[in-house]
Amino acid sequence: MATEVVRVDPVAPDERLLDEAARVLGRGGLVAFPTETFYGLGAAALDRRAVRRVFEVKGRPASMPLLVLVDSEAMVGRVAPEIPARARELITRHWPGALTLVFRAAAGLPAELTAGTGTIGVRLPAHATARALVRALGAPVTAPSANPTGAEPPTTAGAVLAHFGDALDLVLDGGPTPGGAPSTVVDVTVDPPRVIRQGAVVV
Repeated sequence: MATEVVRVDPVAPDERLLDEAARVLGRGGLVAFPTETFYGLGAAALDRRAVRRVFEVKGRPASMPLLVLVDSEAMVGRVAPEIPARARELITRHWPGALTLVFRAAAGLPAELTAGTGTIGVRLPAHATARALVRALGAPVTAPSANPTGAEPPTTAGAVLAHFGDALDLVLDGGPTPGGAPSTVVDVTVDPPRVIRQGAVVV
């Protein structure tokens, strides 16, 4: 079955389109969508079978955890039992934005998300479409770049299709994304927080 491609306004996405995309996610489907850096590959992060599909289509090693997107600080509680004070300071300064914070993972998350690390990377995106997709689902969404592991991250819907063909269920085409550096990753399970990957945000 051919991957469906739907144009979306990247600044003010149509809620009806996002609701339909959320239904695809809710059925265990995979949806590619624009972010403030590259196109991301979305699955319902709490659905183990859907998360496994992300690993399968990307050819991603099981040892590599997946970060998830949330639409609010409150939604962090779905995947992490607590937000340390040191994390709240970073959230206040840099969310929404290209900053991934690594928290202690809540019990019961799909093991594939954490890759056995006991931690989970979480980001509140600045891109309106990415944030609206999470809000429409009402739950965290995975967001690795929408490319096979080791390939160039895509900045257009066409590049996503070139990578995956018909392996995805839906691509939300919001036009080209800026590319550049990926999100900065900071471990807030330690004090002081530790930068794991320096990226788009300087902390």
